[in-house]
Amino acid sequence: MKQTPAIKPKRCAVYCRVSSDEGLSQSFNSIDAQKEAGHAFIKSQAHEGWIAVVDDYDDPAYSGGNMERPALKRLLRDIEVGKVDMIVIYKIDRLSRSLTDFAKMVEIFDRTGVSFSAVTQQINSATSMGRLMLNVLLSFAQFEREVTSERIRDKLAASKAKGMFMGGPVPLGYRVENRRLWVVPEDAALVKRFFEDFVADPYVTGMVQRYIAEGITTRKGKLFSKQTLYQILNNRIYLGEITDKGKSYPGLHERIIEQPLWDAVHAILGIDKKVRGNKNFHRKSPPALLRGLVYAPSGNRMVPSYTTKTTSGGKRYRYYADLKYVRFGTSEDTFGSINAEQLEGIVVQQVLQALQSPASIQAVWDAVQATPEPTMDEAEVVVAMRNLGSIWPSLFPEEQSRIVNLMIRRVQFTADAIEIQWHPMGWQTLIGEFKPNSIGVELTELAEID
Repeated sequence: MKQTPAIKPKRCAVYCRVSSDEGLSQSFNSIDAQKEAGHAFIKSQAHEGWIAVVDDYDDPAYSGGNMERPALKRLLRDIEVGKVDMIVIYKIDRLSRSLTDFAKMVEIFDRTGVSFSAVTQQINSATSMGRLMLNVLLSFAQFEREVTSERIRDKLAASKAKGMFMGGPVPLGYRVENRRLWVVPEDAALVKRFFEDFVADPYVTGMVQRYIAEGITTRKGKLFSKQTLYQILNNRIYLGEITDKGKSYPGLHERIIEQPLWDAVHAILGIDKKVRGNKNFHRKSPPALLRGLVYAPSGNRMVPSYTTKTTSGGKRYRYYADLKYVRFGTSEDTFGSINAEQLEGIVVQQVLQALQSPASIQAVWDAVQATPEPTMDEAEVVVAMRNLGSIWPSLFPEEQSRIVNLMIRRVQFTADAIEIQWHPMGWQTLIGEFKPNSIGVELTELAEID
């Protein structure tokens, strides 16, 4: 008697997803319906050896437009370790609505020998026709998602053009109700004061200091910073308008600021900042050697800033200023500012001395020896590192900053000193500077010229 060959079991995982949390609190929801249909489909294929795995993979309230879904990630991990042979889904778009993401998943499925099947669409990825149908269906799914996004954007733009408030942070001076802004009198009075104070004295740092002294805070209890005040002074909502992509439309809400006061403020804002407030600090646009490395005794970060003095022919003076000082002005716990050239000179001197120390030279030489094919001998490493001081002034600021960041983790001010905290692996990392077309080559060439 001829024996029927044994059917190899196929371990099937049911994956379910819904895009929103609507209805999830019900006793029987969409996830449950998908799961029930998936398990019923697996039972109908028992003659093919299909068996359901113990665990289910459910992603409630997750978009199908990306792969950032916990259950999907868990499923892919189980596939990689060989726990799943077949994926069962209710519809193709439950797995993904993105062709790019779908292609990534298919690559994983092919590599691990896993196929998948859709309950309502009778598609099996194990066949060429099934693959064709999958790509067609996913193309329509992605098209549907993109059309829906466009419709939402168009609806938002049309609503804003009608003067409706369509979300985002509610501006100070208003509350929102039924897509419309309503004036809050006490907050509106404060906003109006900001505009009037700026016209009277357009020194925003001084304004911030006065408000701190008076205990004036935002609705969340935070201090007003200069950046916050500038945002308020430039917000056209206070003119009774709604903006969208650079265009302004008449709003349904009541204005807080009248046109003459708005014009007066923006006439001042339109003046060059250098002329309007040379006593104010601004962030420096060119690269700063110690950007992101300097800290005040309080632990506040110190940021590169500058001021320009017209009495010195427009000369720019650079500083590193306490971030809290930059944002809120002087207070008891702010450190103020430090001359940038002096501080950078001190730090560079320490870096160059450290680079020429026997310990650092030995560490770099050890790293060179550890490479598969060393390009320099010990003498060349010694000469190159000792010549770094000679070539340093000719390096571009970006190169100088890169080397400093390579070596230093933090420049910390204390009550009476400056502490430089080095990167533990800084010396070993210097090996990268001695590869072809690098600074190390320039340094050895400099030695040959000498």
